[in-house]
Amino acid sequence: MEKLPLIYDAIANDGFNENTILRINNYINDIQNGTENFPRFNLSEHAGLCTAGAPLIGASIVASYATASLATSGNAEGSQRRSPASWEIDERQELLIEQWAKAANLWEENSEQILTENFGPMIAQGAEAKVYYREGDTSVVKERVSIYSTTQKALDAIVLHNYLFPETAMKVIGFTRDKDGLLRIVLTQPYVNCLRLATKEEIDEMVAAKGFHDNKDGQGVNYISEHLALEDMHPANVFIDNITERPICIDCIVKFITRQ
Repeated sequence: MEKLPLIYDAIANDGFNENTILRINNYINDIQNGTENFPRFNLSEHAGLCTAGAPLIGASIVASYATASLATSGNAEGSQRRSPASWEIDERQELLIEQWAKAANLWEENSEQILTENFGPMIAQGAEAKVYYREGDTSVVKERVSIYSTTQKALDAIVLHNYLFPETAMKVIGFTRDKDGLLRIVLTQPYVNCLRLATKEEIDEMVAAKGFHDNKDGQGVNYISEHLALEDMHPANVFIDNITERPICIDCIVKFITRQ
């Protein structure tokens, strides 16, 4: 029998008890060892999933259960039940990810203080992330908040970034909530020495080599491929690396075109 339905049953019946956490961890290990595939991603994208780390894989499993449980609940209530809205899916995913992360010791209550003490001061803060860095380190740490319609899509974005841009792969190390109550994904990412910002032509050439073309929306920073959308590819997110002198993407919006 497939393992994912057994995990779903364990969550539904037992919550995140020791046995459920063990089932999830075993499935994570199988994914990372290459003996199991997570059905949300194709084989090429699986490399990005594994690079993102065990905490992200676990959160993706829990988020997929959250979505499935809403669909099951809707079916049980009859054919007139409407499909859940994105906010309902997101709310359910956040709730269960927090419960799982606390049970799996991946939750930090006072992350800003902990990150400052262990990784250096906050050096930047934008709409999507707080960035911590200590001079001389090879990585930065980010508290990343979702700008996507669901938490699952925010997790997908990290996987897809790693698949497309492995040189700046993100690795999830935990989860928290900020002072405003927003769920944040805590991750590490290689520090990039910026020679200069990339030009539009350099970004076009970089993404074309990965199968993307400008989606002609008039903004000049959004691209599409056969099944992915790549957005927010402006020079502030794409640097020319000081060592390779080639474009390197540190952040963007990336998502499946049709997948829920």
